[in-house]
Order: sequence, then structure tokens, then C-alpha cells
Amino acid sequence: MTLQNRVTPTGEIVADPGRGLLMGNRGCLHGQGRELGTTRWRSKLWICCVLNWKDVRRDPMPPGRWTALFFLDEATAFAAGHRPCAYCRRADFLAYARAWGRATGMPDRPYAAEMDAALHGQRVEPYHRRQRTRTVATDGLPDGVMVALGGGSALLAGGWLVPWSFEGYGTPVRPPETVELLTPPPTVAAIAAGYRPWLHPSVPVAHDLRVL
Repeated sequence: MTLQNRVTPTGEIVADPGRGLLMGNRGCLHGQGRELGTTRWRSKLWICCVLNWKDVRRDPMPPGRWTALFFLDEATAFAAGHRPCAYCRRADFLAYARAWGRATGMPDRPYAAEMDAALHGQRVEPYHRRQRTRTVATDGLPDGVMVALGGGSALLAGGWLVPWSFEGYGTPVRPPETVELLTPPPTVAAIAAGYRPWLHPSVPVAHDLRVL
């Protein structure tokens, strides 16, 4: 049985046979029968984690505890509104927090709860409970952010938009002057301030980002 636990850049959680390269969670979203209900925003703590942590094997949907979610890569997780886990990805969490601090002019890095609260306000429409997006100029956006493209999503990398899918990235296209930005602004600012998100190795264009 294919579980409903794959996350798209728009934050949708769907059933797909692939796992992706990162795991994460946003609390317990499933009920009896391992099926997701309507709640997607119960917790403000949305994280992305490594797939393998000390070779521990876990139930992806333990009753009443947490729902394991899977992402193609970190750019996908960021677009959906997640941040690096402070436990299994400590170095990445600290790099992200410090970049966040630089972007906002803080003298030190913010605490996880501060970032979670700020992200939650930027990723979720408060009344409709759907992803909050923005129309912005493409010029000036950093590599590693995700935008809407032709009914789907795409990664900005090396001056190109690279269409996203559960299997990886497709053929690059030239971006328009304005785009619908999916990645929340605090994460965009952290990327612009030096954080380099992990990308799936299928990205076909040159970029100054990390490859998983």
C-alpha cells in the first residue's frame, strides 16, 4: 500500500511510490487506517530530516505520534514551508539559523521556535488554511527557491526554471519577468544570505548549490 506521505512544493501531501531524499514531519496528521484527515497545519514545527539516522527503523505512521513525510530534496521541503531539523541535521540547522539572522540583522541566530512562528505566518493563509504565495519579480531571487510554473512547480537554478516532479527535475526553461513564489520569504532571505539548500542530483543546469 502506497501511503499518503509525499510532499509537493505547494505543500500538498499525496500518495506516490517514491520516497525522495529527505524525510520530515509537521506532527501527527493521520488517523486510523493510516489515512490523512483534513488537518495539515496542526503544528508550527515543520522540519526536514535525513532519511537514515543511526540505522534506526521507524514506523512511518505510528498511532497518535507523528506522520513521516518525504521530499524530493531540500528545495522542495523549503517551498512547502519546512526548515532543517535541529537534531538529525544540526549543522544545517545552525547554518540556516545563522543565515536567517544575517538576513534580518540579528546579532545572533534566532531560536527554532522563533523561526517556526515566523514561517507559519508566511506559509499558511490564516482563514483558508492553504499555502500563501506571492507574485514577485524574478530578478533578484536566489537559486534554490521554488515557483509556480504552468500548473506545476519549478526550481530556480543558474538563471533557469527547472520543472519539478516526484522523480526529479526536467528540461530548463527561461523564467518570465515575474513569478508566483512558493518558498516562504524568510527562507528566501536565508538562502540569499548564504544558506545553500540540498538539491536532487537530476538538476541539469550549473548552480552554486549542494547536491544530495
